[in-house]
Amino acid sequence: MGGNMANAVVNLINRFQDILDSTRVADGLAPLLLRLYLAPVFLQAGWNKLSHFEDTAAWFGNPDWGLGLPMPEVMAALAAGTEFLGGILLIVGFAVRWISIPLMVTMLVAAFAVHWENGWLAISDGSSWLAGERVMEAQERLAAAKSILEQHGNYSWLTGRGSVVILNNGIEFAITYFVMLLSLFFTGAGRWVSVDHFITKCFRQKG
Repeated sequence: MGGNMANAVVNLINRFQDILDSTRVADGLAPLLLRLYLAPVFLQAGWNKLSHFEDTAAWFGNPDWGLGLPMPEVMAALAAGTEFLGGILLIVGFAVRWISIPLMVTMLVAAFAVHWENGWLAISDGSSWLAGERVMEAQERLAAAKSILEQHGNYSWLTGRGSVVILNNGIEFAITYFVMLLSLFFTGAGRWVSVDHFITKCFRQKG
């Protein structure tokens, strides 16, 4: 009796597993969505750097209010070019694993050279369990700002498209993008809706 029940449970689990396995026919959907999510992020970031190149290079090189990096023009050009070109390659799904590498490097530089001292959170949220002293102190400033706006401005209109917040500028976004890129590095661009898929199909078939 017990053995029959166990076999029935195993068979039922196997059937459910077969159903899950059948979804692998659409396994290209996840990398496609990652690519389409990341592409505009990097296109915008790269374009902003390119269109304000002198300011970007100055920020890269200045040790007092910038990153203090050597050869700031070269570094700025590499960062801007990587992001802008990377956004284009992500859209079409070409050389995705290759471009993921320099994009991941830019995200690590952004996280640890620019945002690290601000902690994890991108937005100051005092209710978060990740909130540190910096975020909690920002809540006092946020409360003061809201009070001023309520007294001297049309607060309902000002907040009609979203709440007033303080940007914490932590590593949250940079690390999130890094993890997404890391996933693409291992999975590639995905099947069917990528140039990489057709290149592999035509030129890298194993005999």
